[in-house]
Amino acid sequence: MPKLSAQLIAQSIGQAFSVAYQEFLRANGINPEDLSQREYSDLLNTQDMYNDDLIHFSKSENCKDVYIEKQKGDILGVVIVESGWGSILPTVIIANMMHAGPSEKSGRLNIGDQIMSINGTSLVGLPLSTCQTIIKGLKNQSRIKLNIVRCPPVTTVLIRRPDLRYQLGFSVQNGIICSLMRGGIAERGGVRVGHRIIEINSQSVVATPHEKIVHILSNAVGEIHMKTMPAAMYRLLTAQEQPVYI
Repeated sequence: MPKLSAQLIAQSIGQAFSVAYQEFLRANGINPEDLSQREYSDLLNTQDMYNDDLIHFSKSENCKDVYIEKQKGDILGVVIVESGWGSILPTVIIANMMHAGPSEKSGRLNIGDQIMSINGTSLVGLPLSTCQTIIKGLKNQSRIKLNIVRCPPVTTVLIRRPDLRYQLGFSVQNGIICSLMRGGIAERGGVRVGHRIIEINSQSVVATPHEKIVHILSNAVGEIHMKTMPAAMYRLLTAQEQPVYI
């Protein structure tokens, strides 16, 4: 009986997914008969997850323990932002460093570095506000240990889209990625919610109108190369916002 129940549950889940998938296709103007669930699944199976992130995070030379020395009462002197929903390890990124502050003076941290833990406390999966509170709580400490993953400030995305029947699976508003379909080809390619699109296929889109960005993406097929960075970091680096150091 338990085995039969498990089979029925599995069948029900499969049927529910199939119905939901067909509705998703119809909502995007695609006839479900033109693109089967199996075709989409087969495409996903040919693609690497998170572009090259898995390789990058698995290399020991990219993962480091960094010690920052400072005077008690001094702040660490960083601005942190979220890595973005869709990241292989959602955590915070160093977006800016205070000139002549402890972090910058150490020479051990770079903009783009992802902080995995501080003094043994993991930041992975924590809200940005919680991570900020943890860093603010370091004010009276003189030696701080950070476990970081060296990452460039710009994220490289590679989406493989055979033809227009395959939805990219993310939405954009004024150049910022605002939603992402879980498990789709965009997530596989490294797209992250909250990131600003900097380039599409080597062409800068930082000054491109929203409608044109949507048009470019909607009609792009084959290998779609993008460069993105957290929107908050982009605003800091382009002086649209003033940094608030912690």
